[in-house]
Amino acid sequence: MSMKIGKVIGTVVASRKVESLSGSKLLLVQPLDEDGGPAGEPVVACDIQQSGPGETVFFVGGREASLPLPEPFNPSDATIIGVIDAVARNAE
Repeated sequence: MSMKIGKVIGTVVASRKVESLSGSKLLLVQPLDEDGGPAGEPVVACDIQQSGPGETVFFVGGREASLPLPEPFNPSDATIIGVIDAVARNAE
Protein backbone atom coordinates (compact mmCIF):
# COMPACT_ATOMS: atom_id res chain seq x y z
CA MET A 1 0.00 0.00 0.00
CA SER A 2 1.32 3.44 -0.87
CA MET A 3 0.73 6.66 1.07
CA LYS A 4 -2.91 7.64 1.24
CA ILE A 5 -4.80 10.73 2.33
CA GLY A 6 -7.55 10.50 4.94
CA LYS A 7 -9.56 12.43 7.50
CA VAL A 8 -9.53 11.51 11.18
CA ILE A 9 -13.15 10.82 12.10
CA GLY A 10 -12.78 9.37 15.58
CA THR A 11 -10.73 7.90 18.36
CA VAL A 12 -10.48 4.19 19.09
CA VAL A 13 -10.25 3.21 22.78
CA ALA A 14 -8.85 -0.24 23.49
CA SER A 15 -8.55 -1.34 27.09
CA ARG A 16 -6.37 -4.25 25.95
CA LYS A 17 -3.99 -4.50 23.02
CA VAL A 18 -0.84 -6.39 22.11
CA GLU A 19 2.24 -5.26 23.98
CA SER A 20 3.97 -4.01 20.80
CA LEU A 21 1.19 -1.38 20.42
CA SER A 22 1.33 -0.29 24.05
CA GLY A 23 1.38 3.50 24.23
CA SER A 24 0.22 3.92 20.61
CA LYS A 25 -2.82 6.15 20.08
CA LEU A 26 -5.41 4.61 17.73
CA LEU A 27 -7.58 6.75 15.48
CA LEU A 28 -10.37 6.02 13.00
CA VAL A 29 -9.43 7.37 9.56
CA GLN A 30 -11.70 7.76 6.54
CA PRO A 31 -9.60 7.36 3.36
CA LEU A 32 -10.23 10.13 0.82
CA ASP A 33 -10.24 10.10 -2.98
CA GLU A 34 -8.51 12.70 -5.17
CA ASP A 35 -11.53 15.00 -4.87
CA GLY A 36 -11.63 14.79 -1.07
CA GLY A 37 -14.62 12.44 -0.93
CA PRO A 38 -14.80 9.15 1.00
CA ALA A 39 -12.87 6.29 -0.63
CA GLY A 40 -13.77 2.98 0.91
CA GLU A 41 -14.30 1.96 4.50
CA PRO A 42 -12.69 3.72 7.50
CA VAL A 43 -9.55 2.12 8.94
CA VAL A 44 -8.02 2.05 12.41
CA ALA A 45 -4.58 3.66 12.30
CA CYS A 46 -1.79 4.09 14.82
CA ASP A 47 -0.92 7.76 15.24
CA ILE A 48 2.68 8.95 15.60
CA GLN A 49 1.93 12.60 14.75
CA GLN A 50 -0.46 13.56 17.56
CA SER A 51 -3.26 14.22 15.07
CA GLY A 52 -6.86 14.51 16.12
CA PRO A 53 -10.46 14.39 14.94
CA GLY A 54 -11.18 16.53 11.88
CA GLU A 55 -7.57 16.71 10.69
CA THR A 56 -6.52 15.63 7.22
CA VAL A 57 -3.59 13.23 7.38
CA PHE A 58 -1.48 10.97 5.24
CA PHE A 59 -0.93 7.39 6.25
CA VAL A 60 0.73 4.20 5.10
CA GLY A 61 -0.55 0.66 5.22
CA GLY A 62 0.74 -2.86 4.83
CA ARG A 63 4.18 -3.80 6.13
CA GLU A 64 5.28 -0.15 5.95
CA ALA A 65 2.70 0.73 8.63
CA SER A 66 4.64 -1.11 11.30
CA LEU A 67 8.02 0.50 10.62
CA PRO A 68 7.44 4.04 12.03
CA LEU A 69 6.30 2.68 15.41
CA PRO A 70 8.70 2.26 18.35
CA GLU A 71 8.41 -1.54 18.11
CA PRO A 72 8.63 -2.41 14.38
CA PHE A 73 7.36 -5.97 14.89
CA ASN A 74 3.68 -5.26 15.46
CA PRO A 75 0.32 -6.01 13.80
CA SER A 76 -0.43 -2.45 12.62
CA ASP A 77 -2.28 -2.24 9.28
CA ALA A 78 -2.15 1.57 9.04
CA THR A 79 -0.06 4.33 10.62
CA ILE A 80 -0.55 8.08 10.35
CA ILE A 81 2.81 9.60 9.40
CA GLY A 82 1.88 13.23 8.72
CA VAL A 83 -0.72 15.97 9.11
CA ILE A 84 -1.69 17.84 5.93
CA ASP A 85 -1.96 21.62 6.10
CA ALA A 86 -2.99 22.18 2.48
CA VAL A 87 -3.28 20.40 -0.86
CA ALA A 88 -2.66 22.27 -4.10
CA ARG A 89 -3.19 20.79 -7.54
CA ASN A 90 -1.05 21.79 -10.48
CA ALA A 91 -3.02 23.15 -13.43
CA GLU A 92 -2.76 20.98 -16.50
